[in-house]
Amino acid sequence: MKAVALWVLAVGMVGIGLLHFLAPRGFVKMVPKWLPAPGALVAISGAFEVLGGVGLLVPSTRRFAAWGLVALYVAVFPANLNMAVHRIQVTKTPLPVWALWARLPLQAVFIAWAWWLA
Repeated sequence: MKAVALWVLAVGMVGIGLLHFLAPRGFVKMVPKWLPAPGALVAISGAFEVLGGVGLLVPSTRRFAAWGLVALYVAVFPANLNMAVHRIQVTKTPLPVWALWARLPLQAVFIAWAWWLA
């Protein structure tokens, strides 16, 4: 089970990280206004998501990558909160407001998931 969880998280992180470069507009919209250089922050977080996902697959870097993902999930929480508070839509199909708020506890799930893999 842990091997499956590892691969699912790794592939998911690489995929979402790549989206930060392929379709950054939605991610940029999520960045709170009080943070500088939203485009750079999206690129940086995307790079760390890719590195974290790949790092999970390398046994010698797995622990470090998992802890890095924990830190990343904490760091991007303000963007997810901003999205919910300001009802920011990032896709063509709008999410209901409850779904924007439901995303917030998912950060805790991802933190626990990476922690477990560490």
